[in-house]
Amino acid sequence: MATAERADDPLKFAADRMLGRLAKWLRIIGQDVIYGRHLSGRGLVRAATQERRVMLTRDRGIRRWNPDRCIFIRDDRFRGQLKQVVEECGLDPFAGLLTRCVECNKPLQPIAKEQIADTLPPYVLETQEVFSVCPGCRRVFWPATHQQLMVEELKRLGFPAPGN
Repeated sequence: MATAERADDPLKFAADRMLGRLAKWLRIIGQDVIYGRHLSGRGLVRAATQERRVMLTRDRGIRRWNPDRCIFIRDDRFRGQLKQVVEECGLDPFAGLLTRCVECNKPLQPIAKEQIADTLPPYVLETQEVFSVCPGCRRVFWPATHQQLMVEELKRLGFPAPGN
């Protein structure tokens, strides 16, 4: 249904306000997703059209505007929603895992441990070496057990992990 317009033009999404958990999980797998209270009805259509994004919605009323780049989400639960979007768009859920801020949607940037050492909890400072920072909200991220939990969740959804 939704494909990039050019091979080097990655898909971008606009999720309506009913799809917060889906938006978060799409960001977890590295997808560019705008989401917020302003994204419903005409606001969703306008934002998606202006920014050339694929609309993600459960609002059947949007059909009256005849959007051409829209996925109508069938499932009530985020797992089914995520599976639908990944399959319909041909996404690799592991390719960009944890490369985007789940809060503000900006791509994460690597940062040296020394630059943020004074902001880290002692245990993290002692046990972790790889860090990223969001250039928008300045949150710091590092691989930890939550990353493995996310990988396990994606595997439970039936997505083959890299190397399998």
